[in-house]
This record gives sequence, structure tokens and C-alpha cells, in this order.
Amino acid sequence: MNKALRYAAAILLAGLGLLLGAPAASAAPGSPLALEVVGDGGRNVNVLFNWKKDGRPVTDIVAATLLATAPDGRTFGPIPLKSAPEGQNLYNAAEPLPVGEWKVTVTATKPAEARKSATVKAQDIVLPAAAAPASTTALAERAQESSSDDLPLQIGVIAAAALAAVAVMVVLVRRRNVSG
Repeated sequence: MNKALRYAAAILLAGLGLLLGAPAASAAPGSPLALEVVGDGGRNVNVLFNWKKDGRPVTDIVAATLLATAPDGRTFGPIPLKSAPEGQNLYNAAEPLPVGEWKVTVTATKPAEARKSATVKAQDIVLPAAAAPASTTALAERAQESSSDDLPLQIGVIAAAALAAVAVMVVLVRRRNVSG
């Protein structure tokens, strides 16, 4: 296989990897972490973990705990943090905070050591009487519709990338045959 075909194949594979969401390389072990600690508006705490150097999300498994202290001296924790389903670098406390104002300190030990404190107000969320929660069946149907609508687009993008790579290979082979 000649050099041009190898380059075209490498470009095609790299493009397909990007289209299919190849994971980014993680930072070097021991790199510092940046933590963002905020309340979720209810009784839980959201913690975002990013690499301090470049701001990229931490995709490694994070080991961290939360310790909360109230102004009256009550303490809550330490509670382990668990990965939240909403994002790869978003973590929540494994248990909700008791109602009140808390100084929350999050301590991470893995993939690197870090500590961050923030004041959080934990409160029960009261929904208005007119707002009825959507049924789980309706939500599942909407999720299925949106995922099936995106599939043809994804297939089309992959097919277009493959077609473009084949076209580049054909042009390079013809150019080589004409000049050689």
C-alpha cells in the first residue's frame, strides 16, 4: 500500500473516531484539580471536577467526601460523593443535607488531592399545585423519539465522512498513476 493510501486511511480512522466520540486523554497523574461546589436548589450539593491547568472535565473516577457544618455547630458527614447521571465530571453527595444553611467542604483524594469550601442553603422544594409531574411513560416515549430521530443524522454524517475519505483516496491514486 502506498504512502498516500496510508495517510488517507489514517485520516479516515481519525475522523471516525472523532465522530463516534473517542475519549480525550486525561491529564497526568497528580495534576491539580479545580472544584466548583454549589447547592442544587434543594437539599443536595453539586460538585464539578475539572483539571485546573486547562479546564477540561475530569473523566477519571473521583474519590471525594463532603463534610458540612451549620452555624450552630451541627455537623453532617463525612459523606462520600457519587457520580451524577447528568455529566461525567458532576458529582453529588450520597445523602441529602438536612434543611438549613451549611458550610460545605469537599475533599478529593483521587485522581488528585484538592479541597474546596462553599456556603450552601439546603431547603425542601415545594412544587406549585398546578404543576403536575409528567408520567414516566410519557418521558420514556419522548426519550425514545428523540434518540431514534438522531440515528439517521449520525449514520448520514458517518457515511459522508467515509465517502469523502474514499474520494480523497481515489484522487490521490489517480494523481499517482498519472504522474508516475
